[in-house]
Amino acid sequence: MSDVRYPFTAVVGMADLRLGLLLNAVSPAVGGVLVRGEKGTAKSTMVRALAGLLPSIATVDGCRFACDPAAADPQCPDGPHVGASASERPSQLVELPVGVAEDRIVGSLDLERALAEGVKAYEPGLLAKAHRGVLYIDEVNLLQDHVVDLLLDAAAMGRSYVEREGVSVRHAARFLLVGTMNPEEGELRPQLLDRFGLTVEIAATRDPAERAEVVRRRLAYDADPVSFAARFAEEERELAERITTARELLPKVELTDVALRQITAVCAAFEVDGLRADIVMARTAVALAAWDGRTEVLEEDVRKAAQLALPHRRRRNPFDAPGLDEEQLDRTLEEHAPTEEDGEGDGPEDDGPGPDGGPGGGPDGGGAPEPADGPEAPAAETDEQPQQPVPAQHPAPARESAPVAAGDPYRTRLFSVRGTGHGAQGRRSPAETDGGHTVRARRPQGTLSRLHLTATLQAAAPHQVARGRSGAALVLRKDDFREQVRQGRESNLVLFVVDASGSMAARQRMTAVKGAVLSLLMDAYQRRDKIGMITFRGAGAELALPPTSSVEVGAARLESLPTGGRTPLAAGLLRAHEVLRVERLRDPNRRPLVVVVTDGRATGGRDALARSQRAAELFAAQGVASVVLDCESGPVRLGLARTLAGRLGGTAVTLDELRAEGVASIVRENRATSMRKAA
Repeated sequence: MSDVRYPFTAVVGMADLRLGLLLNAVSPAVGGVLVRGEKGTAKSTMVRALAGLLPSIATVDGCRFACDPAAADPQCPDGPHVGASASERPSQLVELPVGVAEDRIVGSLDLERALAEGVKAYEPGLLAKAHRGVLYIDEVNLLQDHVVDLLLDAAAMGRSYVEREGVSVRHAARFLLVGTMNPEEGELRPQLLDRFGLTVEIAATRDPAERAEVVRRRLAYDADPVSFAARFAEEERELAERITTARELLPKVELTDVALRQITAVCAAFEVDGLRADIVMARTAVALAAWDGRTEVLEEDVRKAAQLALPHRRRRNPFDAPGLDEEQLDRTLEEHAPTEEDGEGDGPEDDGPGPDGGPGGGPDGGGAPEPADGPEAPAAETDEQPQQPVPAQHPAPARESAPVAAGDPYRTRLFSVRGTGHGAQGRRSPAETDGGHTVRARRPQGTLSRLHLTATLQAAAPHQVARGRSGAALVLRKDDFREQVRQGRESNLVLFVVDASGSMAARQRMTAVKGAVLSLLMDAYQRRDKIGMITFRGAGAELALPPTSSVEVGAARLESLPTGGRTPLAAGLLRAHEVLRVERLRDPNRRPLVVVVTDGRATGGRDALARSQRAAELFAAQGVASVVLDCESGPVRLGLARTLAGRLGGTAVTLDELRAEGVASIVRENRATSMRKAA
């Protein structure tokens, strides 16, 4: 791989991403950029190219924490810096790997030297290296929870704290946070999402000419990176100079009361949470004015700032796609536009409605006139027409029903996997994790990172006389050290096996079933699980959603799920068994939880029910945790779903029992009944 970065100005298209990055280069206070888009769209290429445009910074010589000589950090571990010499160096772009360990982020202490010699030997981490620079996280949505917590603390306070066994180190950590992600692989935690000042949605161009130019430039860069970069050197220099000029102009830009009123009105109209959006919009609008060489914020700056700062702050649940209603934005800006009282009323006055009585061209100000009554107008009346009877001796073949909407999601009861796992940190099943509470000590496995002080002292104490201890310091050997074993919760692979056959096709029933699955998807999102979805109907089963972290995609697949046909339950279970086999090879530490959504019926072929029960026994033999969501309804119930749950070695719950509040009420009723019997 070449050390020569791909030039920023050589990237084709992606105007919004280009602008978002440049605005942060002009004003780091904007708060960074989150880049959302499909794979292979040069997200990472453009972010890495930004580093070459950033102005150099002055730092104290010998300081590992990039202290500014004009305002050195009084708590800097390498300080104090009184009278220290300084020099300039390029701004740093620090990449944070997805699987990074906690010690690598905040830094690490040499615990052996700290205990044996009483020396604070601290090695700075990536947050220290990113101070006054750019912290770039590719696939930021795949970060583990404990890493996200560290980033949130540093982003909120501008400092990094290291607290280990009575040793405390703190240093400044202010950086421009830039993240890229593919939404198909999962969403970000809302707390971290809100920390990004701006968000940009990108997709590959569909214009063949532009695509050809992208390929042409990439091939030229791969063939000779130095010559390719030289072609764009002048454009890069001019862009870097424009950034420097805009930075110098930034303090002179005036945010008028009118512009501020529009900003706050837009944030209120879109019902964003908190006031961070207002502040980010104000900073972005000021940066836009400086970038255009102006000293006053205009309405166009406010509009563009809203388009960049608000889409990711409007989501109310993980199934809401980020976006902004442009018509609502224009209406809000127009309602709070400058008036004569603001001293900006020199333009033409509003003459009121047009000659037809409204601004939209119609007599009432609307758009197109209402359609005239005609033979096709009363569409709703067709619902009242009598249905033609189907002769009993000629039954209609099973047909596919149109998808129905899901019911509203609700909070579900917790389903977890038995035992203690070792998977990625999450919020579902018990596991040994980097977080959580300490349950025991053990000999270190690899590099010592979480010292169990009490166990270490207990292991070393019996040998002090034999080792000739004479002073106050303990005489420690490598075999004495013990590390903490912490127990928290892990995320799991929740695999949905959904019956989409004709027996589930009643509209009200399928609406309730989809609402239940949607609720379980919401639960999986909140517990940081991966999800997958298999549907079975007609002649077989289909992997509708390969295992992914994106519950948003899962909800979309569920919404468009058609129903109809026979019930090949065995095919659905066997397909689930195969998916789990493959996923076990890919990620052996992630334990599965299978959720079968069915009424238990099985049709299609001879011995369909017996074949489905034998398929279910495969899961029980491997100890796979399972839940059967019993969708059977009506006064007469066969109990097939509960029989299936027994074969799976799992639990069966009805739609009513799935609700968390429903479970609580059942417990309360049982408790009250027991008390009455005892009395």
